[in-house]
Amino acid sequence: MKSLLSMKLTQASESPSTDNLSPAQRSHAMRQVKGKNTKPELIVRAALRNLGHTGYRLHRSDIPGAPDIAWIGRKLVIFINGCFWHGHNCPRGARVPKSRADYWVGKISRTVQRDTQNRQRLSAAGWSALTLWECELRDERVLNARLMSFLER
Repeated sequence: MKSLLSMKLTQASESPSTDNLSPAQRSHAMRQVKGKNTKPELIVRAALRNLGHTGYRLHRSDIPGAPDIAWIGRKLVIFINGCFWHGHNCPRGARVPKSRADYWVGKISRTVQRDTQNRQRLSAAGWSALTLWECELRDERVLNARLMSFLER
């Protein structure tokens, strides 16, 4: 049985490379991708405030995986993952760029491995983690239910 990454790589290598941007323009566009305070993070933080859950810390690098949101005393963390960057199995996350497919498949594969290792390290240290995917943030009611279920343990 083929792995998801090998299928992505095969599909990408069969399609022609059609990047509409020059290398300099593509480089500039990729540099603009933020790592903190992204729109998905702001959506989750607004939902947490509306639900009355405050007192969290942001981007704690002393916690495995540097979670986006952490309640230190309660040992709870939330990761807000972009579907493409973290290899989610939704349509956006399963898409492989047409240019440099080998590079992107490898990069995303390493990110998925690192995410798995960080979750294991958190669990071993007694932390509970919730991963929210960018594609899951569209339905506010579902997002609020997931947050409440996680935070009211």
